[in-house]
Amino acid sequence: MEKWSQQQKIRWGIIGLGKIAHKFASDLLIIDEAELYAVSSRTQEKATAFAAKYNAVKAYGSYEALTKDSHIDAVYIATPHSLHKKNTLLCLSQGKAVLCEKPFAMNANEVKTMIAKAKKNNVLLMEALWTYFLPHYRYVLNFLGKKEFGNIIKIEADFGFNSGFDSSSRVFKKSLGGGSLLDIGIYPIFAALSTLGLPNSIKASASFFENGVDSSCSMIFHYDNTVMAILKSTLTDTTPTEAVFYCERGIIKINSRFHNPSSVSLIANGKEKIIHFENESNGYKYEIIHFNQLLRNGKTESDIMSFDFSTNLIQTLDKVREKIGLSY
Repeated sequence: MEKWSQQQKIRWGIIGLGKIAHKFASDLLIIDEAELYAVSSRTQEKATAFAAKYNAVKAYGSYEALTKDSHIDAVYIATPHSLHKKNTLLCLSQGKAVLCEKPFAMNANEVKTMIAKAKKNNVLLMEALWTYFLPHYRYVLNFLGKKEFGNIIKIEADFGFNSGFDSSSRVFKKSLGGGSLLDIGIYPIFAALSTLGLPNSIKASASFFENGVDSSCSMIFHYDNTVMAILKSTLTDTTPTEAVFYCERGIIKINSRFHNPSSVSLIANGKEKIIHFENESNGYKYEIIHFNQLLRNGKTESDIMSFDFSTNLIQTLDKVREKIGLSY
């Protein structure tokens, strides 16, 4: 029996009120079957201001207080990477369904603990890698699956920007899991894993800032029959940020920025067809809608962003970190 009727709204809470939480909250406002019920920050002032902006009913000055609110059905965790495990376990222990921002946690051991807790408590848990749910990416996965252009021969995917080193920013703090790999390198790796699966071998090299955070990371994933994925992330250079799938009879290119709502180019026989996808939101609504439906149907795991996929993703990130000598 479903806990919620189709008319009853799922009440969300948000833990961590940074930049991405604002985008998530904006999308939540346009989803009829959901509402932003409560938000929490480490300061009451920040929580109160955020709640006022997005019409949340409650604003909490601590994460613990939010998790104890019996009115909340689901929690979106948008704290720094290093807090994902702690915050997720806190919510799961209170029986709250959790949508945790990517990367799921700092390493595979932490992810394993989180999944085990979710299974033990029979509570829905999912990694919030929003790209997997965007219409343009679903289109590409479907197109590749039909093999209209044949099999994939090579993938090239990158993500890079240069905002200047800022020691006060989360992105550059090693203690918070900063650096190019975990923050943005996860997207090119995701592109490879979601289309080719786990590689047979990995080559990787990196450069580092003085504080030990990786400034850029270059990777080559090798698969069977000389198939490969050439991947890159960098915080020192603005790159095309495209994902290009070279196939036997054509090319599928996700145009910049491929992890965001974007367009897709189909290139074959010297001709290019560009497909545009309408999107009236930031793009986070698609993962929210998927998560809401899982919750309504009594599911405890996504059939798209599954535990196996999240485990493979974090294990691959761990292997790359080992190759480049990055430890937290």
